[in-house]
Amino acid sequence: MGSAVLLRDDFDGGALRQLARQTKDANQARRLLALAEIYDGGSRTDAARIGSVTLQIVRDWVLRFNSRGPDGLVNGKAPGGRAKLNDAQRQALAKIVESGPIPAIHGVVRWRRKDLVQWIFQEFRISIDETTVGRELKALGFAKLSARPRHYAQNELEAAAFKKTSPPRSQKSEPSSRRTRISNSGGPTKRA
Repeated sequence: MGSAVLLRDDFDGGALRQLARQTKDANQARRLLALAEIYDGGSRTDAARIGSVTLQIVRDWVLRFNSRGPDGLVNGKAPGGRAKLNDAQRQALAKIVESGPIPAIHGVVRWRRKDLVQWIFQEFRISIDETTVGRELKALGFAKLSARPRHYAQNELEAAAFKKTSPPRSQKSEPSSRRTRISNSGGPTKRA
């Protein structure tokens, strides 16, 4: 059996408990409390029970804590796969999108992601998915635009005749004309 990896000596159990109280990350707090148990003389089995993990995971936490301190116990984002396009290829993609397709050469009148996938393969011999092209274009600052659909049999002249128009704006009458209208309206009047 190998010996246990020792914890760094610039922390103690009380300091880790204090950090666990201050953190907003529940997973980091759980890991800090498990390591505080080890600092206070508890066994690694007790630390695994506190953290609800196996002994191997406690060992991994100790290694991460020793190398990066309390920040090493925060869940990091997975790095993901390697990008298929390099910077020069991205710039070529941006340039071709900016200039637009030439129908005689490219065979299209507007770029679609499907067409750009084909262009990338012909240009760089890189097989790439349409969604990846969309992500690359978004990262380059391009927005997806589409024209509003129009019925093929729509008659623009007839559509103009059916457009809703606002009623004409009524103007306020002057106060003197209001009095005249009220008295001439034929309503009840006083007789002298």
